[in-house]
Amino acid sequence: MTRINNMDMEALLDVMGCRTRREIINLLREEPRFVSQISKELKIGQKAIIEHLRAMEEVGILDSFFKKIERGRPRKYYNISNDIHLSIIINKNTFKIDLIEEDEEFFTSEWSRLMKIETRIKKGDEGAVKELEKLIKVYESLKKKAEKILEENPL
Repeated sequence: MTRINNMDMEALLDVMGCRTRREIINLLREEPRFVSQISKELKIGQKAIIEHLRAMEEVGILDSFFKKIERGRPRKYYNISNDIHLSIIINKNTFKIDLIEEDEEFFTSEWSRLMKIETRIKKGDEGAVKELEKLIKVYESLKKKAEKILEENPL
């Protein structure tokens, strides 16, 4: 997952400046989808959809995963990968664009990430189970380190 503060602001603004990409984001807010689903719902050719998805994945807005289906090869699903909070201020004295990242938003982002993993697990995505197991190990390690810091530095 791309961290918000590592995003290229210019690339993010360029990508989100396209109405079709915003429509794709709106669809993906509901649930992960694969190319032909998006193409059918937006009535736009699959090649164009693939290019839009690629651009959004490159900038870090989307991620993708494969899911097995009964017949045929696994399908590639696209999903919103980050909670992004963008502030744009335009007035006579100011033109300012910021990506906002605060502790509360970090928690919200992590909670959202867990919910997305849960959705993927419910849909049978084996990769999501492995991702969750890794995430648990990271959280446990961070918790142990935080407890050790408190233990060594009582106030």
